[in-house]
Amino acid sequence: MVTDTEGYIHIIEYLTEHLSLFENATSAPSNNMTVMAKIEEELSEQIINVCMQNDKLTFNQRNTIIREVDSIVYDLEEILSAVVNNPITSEQLSFINEFAILIKNLFDSEINA
Repeated sequence: MVTDTEGYIHIIEYLTEHLSLFENATSAPSNNMTVMAKIEEELSEQIINVCMQNDKLTFNQRNTIIREVDSIVYDLEEILSAVVNNPITSEQLSFINEFAILIKNLFDSEINA
């Protein structure tokens, strides 16, 4: 659905362009949440929004979306493996919020194509 699109490749490239936010974190943690926990929370929230906004999705389509999100989380774990258990900083939090919205927009585009 989305992980095999050019849009997804661009989003991953966008992440890799901003890896310094994660590798060279210099600001104090914003809370006790880890990078990975925040990624999972934000992606879950955005995917719930996708499903709520597209209430005509079938059960199979929703399952496909969930499998895609699992694949995205796996990719993020691979890319950010050195920092997934670190406490999240405010800069990372902002980036993850934006990243999750980009993923949502990608799903929205594919659903409405």
